[in-house]
Amino acid sequence: MDKVVTDPAAAVADIPSGATLAVGGFGLCGIPSDLIGALLDAGVDDLAVVSYNCGVDEWGLGVLLMAKRLRRMTSSYVGENKEFERQFLSGELEVELTPQGTLAERLRAGGAGIPAFYTPAGVGTQVAEGGLPWKYDGSGGIAVASPPKDTRTFGGRDYVLEEAITTDFALVRAWRGDRHGNLVYRMAARNFNPLCAAAGRVTIAEVEELVEPGELNPADVHTPGVFVQRVVRVDASDKRIERRTVRKAG
Repeated sequence: MDKVVTDPAAAVADIPSGATLAVGGFGLCGIPSDLIGALLDAGVDDLAVVSYNCGVDEWGLGVLLMAKRLRRMTSSYVGENKEFERQFLSGELEVELTPQGTLAERLRAGGAGIPAFYTPAGVGTQVAEGGLPWKYDGSGGIAVASPPKDTRTFGGRDYVLEEAITTDFALVRAWRGDRHGNLVYRMAARNFNPLCAAAGRVTIAEVEELVEPGELNPADVHTPGVFVQRVVRVDASDKRIERRTVRKAG
């Protein structure tokens, strides 16, 4: 029952090249930065990652991107990363852009064992009809495009079929966690982290505060330990702000 491992390097030691990963966080909030750094140091590549975004240049998932360790991204927002744009448009990176709510539900469904679901999001667009560029050929042409999806009408409204997401591993960050893997996220960090934690076949959690079993109020737990296989304590001091806006003097 004690799922604590010694350090981030030990926690990710068995993640191989070519693995699929669900990575929690929203922008730079609640991202498992220590586990991402350990993956970078481990040298694994050819990774297919599902995450709301891909960090920024040289931080978060951006460090793996800069090192060209990512083969594919499934994301909702990628606007803060210039290297992401360059790799996508040059044909170096495959990208599946997904509506934010759909991405969240695909992860939730995967964790719940639901293979697919119908949603109105994307009906009447290339999300449903296909043809969205997933990968360019480096010359401005499309090498891989999204396929058309099944659509059906329920109650007089059209819906598109979306498949659930499960991954080989999930990396998440929590505010508090116990040795059994029960996790509590703080404020905005409770975004994609619980969804990713449930969608991974092996979930690894970095926690800012490690407590003993019984110290967490069960009513406060956001991710039950049944979804978590490894826990590692990390330093909570290194947190970054994605974009800082201030008023000009005067």
